[in-house]
Amino acid sequence: MTAAPERSDRFGVYVHVPFCAVRCGYCDFNTYTATELGGGASRDEYAETALGEMRLAAAELVRRGRRVDGVTTVFFGGGTPTLLPVGDLRLLLAGIDETWGLAPGAEVTTEANPDSVGPAELADLAAAGFTRVSFGMQSAVPAVLATLDRTHDPERLPLVVEWARAAGLAVSVDLIYGAPGESVEQWRTSVEAAIALEPDHISAYALTIEPGTKMAAQVRRGQLPMPDPDDQATKYELADEAFAAAGYGWYEISNWARPGGSGGSGGLPADTAADHRCRHNLAYWRNEEWWGIGPGAHSHLGDTRFWNVKHPRPYAQRIREGRLPIAESETLDATQQEDERILLGIRLVEGLGVGPGLEDRLPALAEQGLIDGAAAAGGVARLTRRGRLLADAVVGRLVA
Repeated sequence: MTAAPERSDRFGVYVHVPFCAVRCGYCDFNTYTATELGGGASRDEYAETALGEMRLAAAELVRRGRRVDGVTTVFFGGGTPTLLPVGDLRLLLAGIDETWGLAPGAEVTTEANPDSVGPAELADLAAAGFTRVSFGMQSAVPAVLATLDRTHDPERLPLVVEWARAAGLAVSVDLIYGAPGESVEQWRTSVEAAIALEPDHISAYALTIEPGTKMAAQVRRGQLPMPDPDDQATKYELADEAFAAAGYGWYEISNWARPGGSGGSGGLPADTAADHRCRHNLAYWRNEEWWGIGPGAHSHLGDTRFWNVKHPRPYAQRIREGRLPIAESETLDATQQEDERILLGIRLVEGLGVGPGLEDRLPALAEQGLIDGAAAAGGVARLTRRGRLLADAVVGRLVA
């Protein structure tokens, strides 16, 4: 008798679109400008190639005995997904629906640069089934944008947010703090500008200088200063206070959202934003399952993680040959899975329940002001603001 396939009640799909008009100096993502790609990796052919991976992925899930009862979240990232024609994005979303089915109320997000979409494109995205757009704002200060090699005019942000709202899309904006030369007052300007847009969701990330990037070379040559961790901590605290005062609740170290209902949901405290949280990213932090489509995309099924070949040319070639483009995979043992649960789960506002072997470590963390004392008494590690700034140290204490 054949065993019934294992069901995945919550399943996400990430679609990586590896194209950018300009490579930002700080970026080490798997992205390419038109001049960096040769034959066999055409932007015009990308949608069909990605659809080919979806078909192969569906067959692989069947082979593994997995059944997806509707995709609950979809996220188009990159790169700049909206460099593809809306028709291609519509085709890709339809392909996900045809392959696995979209669950009722599925969250469907695309990232977009402010200068890559207009009112017609945003309306078309909504009509195609997208529910949410995340704009790469980064800063409201032209000098900081120039340092980051961002090409958009900050005055365009209110326009694109207005157009997205008119189309019925939920809106998120991304900020980066700690750019070389950015003053605290310049950061305050960006925070206040983001709040003034009244988005549903705000992300704020500390700039890191990644090896091999243009910015890393500029720092090495002394053209730009290395970001100061103390300065970044000050800017994080400034942002957290301003977002809270404006009604945004933090739900993950780098993410804040407006309340979406009358109280908490999903086990969150009642003062925490609920409906406007990014459900797709929550799936990552909660170690749920997803399949990543596209060059370099990562996937997670059960105790296994795997990732695709990075460059678009060999990625497309494997699809043409009818082969999954998986480069490598790893199967986590029980200890690794528990470490990963701690590493990811500690970032969330609800905190992390720890097992009997770790409970004796919580009082010291609470005494140092890194986790909430009342939660710790119940066996839950819930980061304070100070703890959020020192999250890596907390993780180190819990997995050591």
